Amino acid sequence: MKKILIIGAGPAGLTAAYELLERSSDCEVTVLEESSCFGGISRTVNYKGNRMDMGGHRFFSKVPEVNAWWEKMLPTQGALPADDKKLGRTSTIKAGGPDPDKTDRVMLRRNRLSRIYFRQKFFDYPVSLKWSTLKNMGLGTTIAVGFSYLKSCLFKRQERSLEDFYINRFGRKLYSLFFEHYTENLWGRHPSEISPEWGAQRVKGLSIRAVLSDMFGRLLKAKKRKVETSLIEEFAYPKLGPGELWDLTADEIIKKGGTILKNTKVVRIEKSRENNVTGLIVVRDGKEERIEGDIVISSMPVKDLVAGMNDVPENAARIAAGLPYRDYMTVGVLVPTLKLKNQTKIPTLGGIVPDNWVYVHDRSVKMGRFQIFNNWSPYMVQDAEHHVWIGLEYFCSEGDEMWAMSDEAFADMAVREMVSVGLIGDPSEVEDRHVERVRKAYPAYFDSYAEMDTLRAFLDTIPNLFLIGRNGQHRYNNIDHSMCTAFETVRNILEGKTSKDNIWSVNTEQEYHEEKKKSS
Repeated sequence: MKKILIIGAGPAGLTAAYELLERSSDCEVTVLEESSCFGGISRTVNYKGNRMDMGGHRFFSKVPEVNAWWEKMLPTQGALPADDKKLGRTSTIKAGGPDPDKTDRVMLRRNRLSRIYFRQKFFDYPVSLKWSTLKNMGLGTTIAVGFSYLKSCLFKRQERSLEDFYINRFGRKLYSLFFEHYTENLWGRHPSEISPEWGAQRVKGLSIRAVLSDMFGRLLKAKKRKVETSLIEEFAYPKLGPGELWDLTADEIIKKGGTILKNTKVVRIEKSRENNVTGLIVVRDGKEERIEGDIVISSMPVKDLVAGMNDVPENAARIAAGLPYRDYMTVGVLVPTLKLKNQTKIPTLGGIVPDNWVYVHDRSVKMGRFQIFNNWSPYMVQDAEHHVWIGLEYFCSEGDEMWAMSDEAFADMAVREMVSVGLIGDPSEVEDRHVERVRKAYPAYFDSYAEMDTLRAFLDTIPNLFLIGRNGQHRYNNIDHSMCTAFETVRNILEGKTSKDNIWSVNTEQEYHEEKKKSS
């Protein structure tokens, strides 16, 4: 019986635990989670019946294995959700699927809308070339954007930074309008200091060329129109938010005989002279204890993993210590309505704007993004017909000026910014608010990240240690990519493979994003 220890109960860790128990009777699985909840950044916070999606999570994947896994855990809706039904909207229905009004264990199908809020006007995200976009930008700016893009096509920059990456795909003018400030706000660094790899992973094949191709594909009603991930029109979403999926997965793990220890922080990783991990030192209820295992799967921040490990080469320790992260703070705000006018053709409860989330590009505020939880799922809000539950998101670094603010002071600032950018008319409209903080939410692509391959090479020499997930690999993975690292790890363990190349190759190839990946 192999004793397998899994650090972290986020998407990657819980997927690995479930798959090991599902596919083998020869594994004793223990999951160690530092917090009291499941899902990591993909958790759902329930505040007085109003739920917050920490970071906003669209469930969309081109990997059949992932889609089948989601369907098994949360079957696709067999009837329209409450808001679609009331408003006469349509969304995909699966014959025989569950009714969202009758059960919680259901995956909704939601229409995607994310826009940029700039100069108190809405712009499509990704930027489209519709009349409304040209009107909002103005004739002069539109012409400048066009010539700037043509120049970028003729004179390609060597992609040494994220700035180069964006300019090559959108031109300098559009980059300066819609990418430069937002990116600097997100990371706390100018795009010229960030690796272009972040753009390759997150923006994928998106460019003005992709936008034009998609637009003409619609006009020509192309039957096999190729759609970039950032251009998807419908996505899946758990009825009660992303955390519902991971709560259910944790329940299934326990039913299958797995053990999950919450409020259990891993503080040290013990290695033998033969370079195998022999045990973990954890803190539970204020006391240290040692847990032995044959195999360790880690989704904890690699920076902390290496810092707690004995006999680490000096260079590898230096690289790990220098890996940067970005944290964030968010405040849920309950208001009767928003000042923003719904000028789309999409009907909504209370006539609110229909966006799932909105990128704020106003340089006069610190707000980076806001979510409208009503639009993720009507079941996320206690009274979705008469209230709007909105999440205001701020990017920061643990210990900086914003992080040091009290919850009360931070919420006051956020509400003032809501008024400043025209979301509400007066602070007195706010009926309730709730602050959450997320540490190491975003692994960043600068500083010692440039030497990540060297650190990986050292970690790969530890035969019984596998690194998975966003923080485990210090890679800005989506949920499906994190799950795929778990799938690959489980295959390696069960098949006795020693190479970890397949695990690290997830979410690195451009083809992975753009083409459906065949199941193994």
